[in-house]
Order: sequence, then C-alpha cells, then structure tokens
Amino acid sequence: MTQDIGEVMTDIARIENVPLRVSVADIIRQAIINGTMRPGTPVVEMALAEQLNVSRAPVREAIQILEADGLIESEPYKGKRVKPLTVKGVEELYSLREQFEAFAIRRIVEKRSDVSELKMHSDAMFVAAENNDLAGLNVADEAFHRTLITLADHGLMLSLWDNLYLRIRQIMALRNSANRDLRAVARNHPPIIAAIEKHDMILAISLISDHTRSASQISPEELGITP
Repeated sequence: MTQDIGEVMTDIARIENVPLRVSVADIIRQAIINGTMRPGTPVVEMALAEQLNVSRAPVREAIQILEADGLIESEPYKGKRVKPLTVKGVEELYSLREQFEAFAIRRIVEKRSDVSELKMHSDAMFVAAENNDLAGLNVADEAFHRTLITLADHGLMLSLWDNLYLRIRQIMALRNSANRDLRAVARNHPPIIAAIEKHDMILAISLISDHTRSASQISPEELGITP
C-alpha cells in the first residue's frame, strides 16, 4: 500500500525536528571521539557558539549532555575541558574490552556464526587506509569490533559494550591517528577473521587479545594520557 504524502511529510518533519542542543552535542561528541578535540582540550562556550554559528544557550545545554556522557568535565578554576584519559582508566577499559571480545569470539566459534559482516568492515578499513582516510578507517574499525560483539548474540554484553563505546571509540581514534601506517591498522583484522573461520578458538582469542593490548605500545603522550 502506498503511503499518503501527508504521512511522509509528517515523518520527515519528525526526523528533522531535533532540538538544537542535541545536534550541537552530536557535533561536539563526534569531534571528541574521533580525536579532533583531544583529551584536555578546553571547551569554551563562546568559541564553540561562534564556530557552529549558534547562540550560547544550545552550546551550554550540549556541554551538559556531554558531561553526563563522561566526555567533558569541569576543571577547578579553569572551566570545562575534554575529560583527560589516564593510564589507569585506559588499562581498566581495555582489560574489560579484551574480556568482552574474547568471550564474543568463544561464542562465535561455538555457534559457527557467519562472519561475512566482519569481512565487509575489514575490507572497508583497507580501502580507507589506501586513501589515507583516517576518519573512514576509524568508522570501519569501530564497526568491526561492535559487529564482533553483536555476533556473539548476547544482549547484556552488547548493552554493556554500548555503555562503554564512546570511550572505546575515542581511544581507538587516538591510537589510529598515532599510527603512521594506516594499512598496519587494517592488517590486524584479517588474521582474526581467518582464525574464526577455521574454528581455531585459541588462536582467534590470542589474536584479539594481542590486538586489544596494542594500545600499550603507544606512548601516553600520543594518546593524550595524563599520569
């Protein structure tokens, strides 16, 4: 049955009717998690309002949203800033991520799940790397790892992953930007897929663990980490 044009226009209006504070928050959030606004960067309300060509009110409200996300914090006597990373915080997050992904691989191998979607994201990483497209590589990288969690078919773990993904994406982006060879980032993923396809659980878990721990090979300065 053909949808009435009035219904279509209502749907379009509903989609476009996003509060300005939400749109502004989305823009700033993306800048933080893709590494454009690095940890410790001052968040100046007036400067952001001018840059985004909006009034200060929606920027102020957007900053409050991002404080609730844990991406922005107040620095005593100095104002707002992108929340710095700490060595302990990254270690905790990545050790938990390692357990999630190892558990996901165990379930995927046991279920003999189709990994074609993982291959799609891995291929997208190579295309982005060849084009020196860091932003595209970051998107494909994050999609690969979320797909890994999704394929485990474990709703609670996926929910917990989604609660952590903002920080995970931020660290991924900072790590990738510190890597001078984007193709090296892309090359980390096909061996994981191959091991899963061979149902070699031990090798697949070993590879994902090594991949997750690779962040420790980058200096705290490159990741914007404070002691």
